[in-house]
Amino acid sequence: MKDENIKVVATNRKARHEYFVEDTIEAGLVLTGTEVKSIRQGRVNVKESYAAIENGEAFIYGMHISPYEQGNVYNVDPLRKRKLLLHKREIRRLNSVIMQKGYTLVPLRVYIKNGLVKLELAIAKGKKLYDKREDIAKRDAERRMRQHLSEKYKI
Repeated sequence: MKDENIKVVATNRKARHEYFVEDTIEAGLVLTGTEVKSIRQGRVNVKESYAAIENGEAFIYGMHISPYEQGNVYNVDPLRKRKLLLHKREIRRLNSVIMQKGYTLVPLRVYIKNGLVKLELAIAKGKKLYDKREDIAKRDAERRMRQHLSEKYKI
């Protein structure tokens, strides 16, 4: 699959720090025209958002899409819940996974693929505080090794 048609608009960098990402899935979004125009300008935030399944349908909550400047009366609530476009079997699989203790659906990034707005959704399990500290210590150790090697082998 070629990734040259993908333009990443927003990422949730905090998600990989807060959760263990088990699996990812691509979902479409039901949006209004002014929301799409605002997303194309990069005015979307997924940091505090999450997804849930209600009555056999998947929704995303807390995704902030800033109102489009020229949208006037066509603008909608920036924090409204938005429907995710997934196949029925995908929704059933996600529902069975998140029914397990500790699993949740976390959006990782919003991107435009072949002219359509897509959302990368992760099946994730929450990290404990000691897991986060372990990751930070590992990152710091790698950074120190890279710095040491670059200082040692300077030309």
